Amino acid sequence: MSLKGKRIGFGLTGSHCTYDAVFPEIEKLVQSGAEVMPVVTFTVKSTETRFGKGEDWITRIEELTGNKVIDSIVAAEPLGPKLPLDCMVIAPLTGNSMSKFANAMTDSPVLMAAKATLRNGKPVVLGISTNDALGLNGVNLMRLMATKNIYFIPFGQDDPVKKPNSMVARMTMLYDTIESAINGNQLQPVLVERYRD
Repeated sequence: MSLKGKRIGFGLTGSHCTYDAVFPEIEKLVQSGAEVMPVVTFTVKSTETRFGKGEDWITRIEELTGNKVIDSIVAAEPLGPKLPLDCMVIAPLTGNSMSKFANAMTDSPVLMAAKATLRNGKPVVLGISTNDALGLNGVNLMRLMATKNIYFIPFGQDDPVKKPNSMVARMTMLYDTIESAINGNQLQPVLVERYRD
């Protein structure tokens, strides 16, 4: 299946260390002919870290996709009835945003876009990047895994020795996960070795 002509929402949350793994996957979507609508949390837009400045990441994703970033809850709401998406992706999805999403808290543009997509009965693809997936956030991860129309980029522990509760999606599987999700299937296996390609 080709994603050419599909409208894909792409949400970024504040796992700044994961952006370098995500941006090549956004480029693949654009090169495949998908229309990519970037959506960011307030943290992405306003935070400066050792991984870069928020404004630089915003410029980069706008240049890559050819679309202005959706950076407010009000601007994200039309992705429900007025400008429906074929699929909404959140990658990286932090533990904080995962917790909120699992508990129906819509306090960012990214979560509003995801909620609007679920309201339309369309798939939401999640690429987790969280230090507590096997800790306090485990209950939220499982709640989302059991929710209709939510799919996961296969994920695994990224550092079992130093960070045993941490899990990160294998972002190179993003495209295949979207294809499967649009067809109503979870790409398997969903639990993988994080660094094995």
